[in-house]
Amino acid sequence: MQKYIDKLSDFNELVMFKHSIFSMPFIFISMIVAANGWFGFKLLVLGVLAALSARNFAMGFNRWTDRKYDILNPRTASRPSVDGRLDSKSIAVFVIINAVVFIATAYLINILAFWLSFPILLILASYSFFKRFSEMAHIILGLSLALAPIAGVVAVQGRITLWSVFLSVGVMFWVAGFDLLYSLQDIDFDKENNLYSIPSRYGTKTTLTLSALFHVLTIIFWGVFVLFAHLHFFGYMAICISALMLLYEHYLVRKDFTKIDRVFFTVNGYLGIIFLIFIILDKVIVI
Repeated sequence: MQKYIDKLSDFNELVMFKHSIFSMPFIFISMIVAANGWFGFKLLVLGVLAALSARNFAMGFNRWTDRKYDILNPRTASRPSVDGRLDSKSIAVFVIINAVVFIATAYLINILAFWLSFPILLILASYSFFKRFSEMAHIILGLSLALAPIAGVVAVQGRITLWSVFLSVGVMFWVAGFDLLYSLQDIDFDKENNLYSIPSRYGTKTTLTLSALFHVLTIIFWGVFVLFAHLHFFGYMAICISALMLLYEHYLVRKDFTKIDRVFFTVNGYLGIIFLIFIILDKVIVI
């Protein structure tokens, strides 16, 4: 029994399950706005299952394809995918299972979700290869998480709305912006291994500037989302609080690069949760 528990723990570490917090709030933000309030327990369960299986697929596939790099990088050398705890075959099976679960869950939601599940998986998988030939990898990662709001509105309304596109574009720039900061940790490794991250190609100063620009665009697109979704006071408060948190994020990184982990996992994690809370206040409690 302990053997299976340890194996589950290894897979949990492989995909960093607790970091699902980044994309999870935004699928529910979209569902709440689309439903103009509570969207029902069925969609809650299916939404959670879709979000988790999609993320598990993406993370597992990335770990599977990046093993040859992760084993060389001191920051990633202790991951289960490279230290012997999980072999390549086990990870491949894990990836396939989560892909099947995601497609099946999409089918249970509605027909549009089902047909969109295939290109979504393709986009999620493509991120793992972009860093080998293009600095656009940061944007592709952002796009991968930006699919969550689109999925949310499709689940509730069976269509893609304009406000959900604005919300998604904001998420894309948000994720790409903090991934730029996170990539500063691997600047030397990426140079040595000819990987196409923006920090390794253009340096720290350009990376910090571009990250700040991306986060300005984040706030702009989220503001347009609030406007087009006809949200009220709490919707605008969500944008203001998000802007302050992103300012704090950049302050921490510029002050001390050792704070990058804290910025990436803590500040951004709380940002999504706080955003969700304010949308709940706006759509569920106020109305």
